[in-house]
Amino acid sequence: MMVAAESASSQPALPTGSGGIALSAADSPVRKMRARREFLAANRGKRGHSGAFVLIVHPRGDDDPAIGIGITVTKKIGNAVVRNRIKRRFRALARDVLPEHGHAGADHVLIGKQPALTRDFAALRADLVAALANARPRR
Repeated sequence: MMVAAESASSQPALPTGSGGIALSAADSPVRKMRARREFLAANRGKRGHSGAFVLIVHPRGDDDPAIGIGITVTKKIGNAVVRNRIKRRFRALARDVLPEHGHAGADHVLIGKQPALTRDFAALRADLVAALANARPRR
């Protein structure tokens, strides 16, 4: 039992962005967008579409290299349980994809659609990588 406790404590803790998305130590910081004004500003960005989501990428224009992430799912999609399940899937997707493929210094907004609930996670990941490649932010 002592060996298991030592091995667990020897692993470095993963840093979190200001929004709580865990990152590995080598990744750039990811911050969670919270204010309505941030979402409104990001709405002017370039869009990438998928069957399961719409991705908006908008450069902030500041010197902060952090990647901003915002997730929204409208009530048209379903009740709170359904919307929260989609948001949890998007948070896991962002944790997996954005540190490697996200655009530094830009805000990324994922707008969920109904197919995001049942779509295979690997397919969602491929869709997000393709949408990020197509939605290069305007400078």
